[in-house]
Amino acid sequence: LLPFFDDLSIDEVAYRSHLRHVAATKGLSAITTNAHASEVASCTHEEQVRVLDITLDEVGDRLPIVNGIYADGSLEAARLAKMAASTGASALLVFPPSILSLGAQSRPEIAAEHFRVIADATDLPIILFQYPLASGQGYPLDTLLRICDTVPTVCAIKDWCNNVQQHERHIQVLQSLSRPVHVLTTHSAWLMSSLVLGCKGLLSGSGSVIADLQLALFQAIGADRLDVARALNHRIRATAEVFYADPFVDMHNRMKTALVILGRIPCAAVRPPLVKLNTGEVDRIRQSMDMAGIH
Repeated sequence: LLPFFDDLSIDEVAYRSHLRHVAATKGLSAITTNAHASEVASCTHEEQVRVLDITLDEVGDRLPIVNGIYADGSLEAARLAKMAASTGASALLVFPPSILSLGAQSRPEIAAEHFRVIADATDLPIILFQYPLASGQGYPLDTLLRICDTVPTVCAIKDWCNNVQQHERHIQVLQSLSRPVHVLTTHSAWLMSSLVLGCKGLLSGSGSVIADLQLALFQAIGADRLDVARALNHRIRATAEVFYADPFVDMHNRMKTALVILGRIPCAAVRPPLVKLNTGEVDRIRQSMDMAGIH
């Protein structure tokens, strides 16, 4: 998450403190920045460069940094990828261009070309962000396989297909390829169910608030301790039911508010078109933190 002042400029001091808090969670594999949780859609190119600089400076000596590539044009995506590589990022999280929603699912070569252009710009490992097919920006399995076959730097997907059967199929097929492509879940609203299916990891914006609980759940499932996992999942669900309530667009807005309630950042300001939450929703978030035992 990226804290702002009330005037909507970046609060670099609060961001550094937030990074240190999340990075102190022992057992994390990496931290992602310039992605949904960072409100990347509202950040300029120069701000994205600055955010990555701060992230690397503050925690880059402890954890690899994944940089989001959020762009509608492939050339701009390649420019961001070059910037991330030259600055010191360890991997890229590539968002689908919004133009895909205009019917590109029937033209798999469009998606493959987008990833080829990015991969030609840098040899950094790529995590493909898989959206729900209903959004028009998700990749059908045949398209995923084509991308993985033609772009060898694609090493994982952040799976938000939002369909249990499709998610399980991704896990079965992609992780069984001769060059396995790992499935990292971002189904944070049903995280335990997702992890039980065999995901190799999770990449979730709510890790900005509950990284310790998510990590403990992942480890419990890996150790086949379902009793422990169920108890952890009970706590995580208390947060998921408010973070991922309708309207979904407010999820990171709610997470920022949770961090303010917990005293981890001073201000929950979000950039337009997002708007601040009403008092009733803030109260529900406070109650969820209490129910989850997060202080």
